Amino acid sequence: MHGPPDRIAPIEASALALPGVRHAFFTRVGGVSTGVYAGLNTGIGSKDARESVLENRARAAGHLGVSRDDLATPFQIHSPDAVVVEKAWGPGLGPKADAVVTNVPGVAVAVGTADCGPVLMADPEARVVGAAHAGWKGALDGVLETAIETMERLGAERSRIVAVLGPTISAEAYEVGPEFVSRFTKQDGRNARYFRPSEREGHAYFDLPGYIVTRLRRAGIGEAHGMGLCTYADEARFFSYRRTTHRGEPDYGRLLSAIVLV
Repeated sequence: MHGPPDRIAPIEASALALPGVRHAFFTRVGGVSTGVYAGLNTGIGSKDARESVLENRARAAGHLGVSRDDLATPFQIHSPDAVVVEKAWGPGLGPKADAVVTNVPGVAVAVGTADCGPVLMADPEARVVGAAHAGWKGALDGVLETAIETMERLGAERSRIVAVLGPTISAEAYEVGPEFVSRFTKQDGRNARYFRPSEREGHAYFDLPGYIVTRLRRAGIGEAHGMGLCTYADEARFFSYRRTTHRGEPDYGRLLSAIVLV
């Protein structure tokens, strides 16, 4: 980690370098949290000290040119639901949903993740942006399509929407059981391509990033890209729920992914 220890180091996607739009996939680098949360933990739902989380969120918001009070994250429940944000709510007071969409400049819509897929979307012409939290359940149940439809309700055009999937657990680190595989293949036989057998009988490695990007492309948007960054493998930059579980740690930090209209 270069520079001062509290200097944040967000990642930007070239595809989202669009006029009138700012975005960031924040890493854990920087921030004030310590211990298992070390760095920029922005998870209100974590057991980290609340003042640390609020300071980290303020730093992330500041990077995007907005105040902490203008950062809108939903209460994530692995649902396919999306909400329109007209005014940001307070930290931890968001509605139960897994995608947030806005056409209001200065309101940063964001999601928190720690292995699930953070997807940021924009139609720069219609000036509509969105953020979706796509774990396996949300992606399977249609959160990405709901987010796109919600953007359309605000005037976005599907063919103009650019979407980028940020840091997500990779297939190499994501082993699942037989019931998981059958759930996907029952919905669509084509889903078999996202699984390859693991060393354990009946188990498989699941390509969540590949599945998410394919769902986005099938929805008919203009562009869909994955960044190829694995949360599990890169401990220096990312929090990971599965890594925490494998180590028997008590809790884990959350990464913030946010987008805002300037």
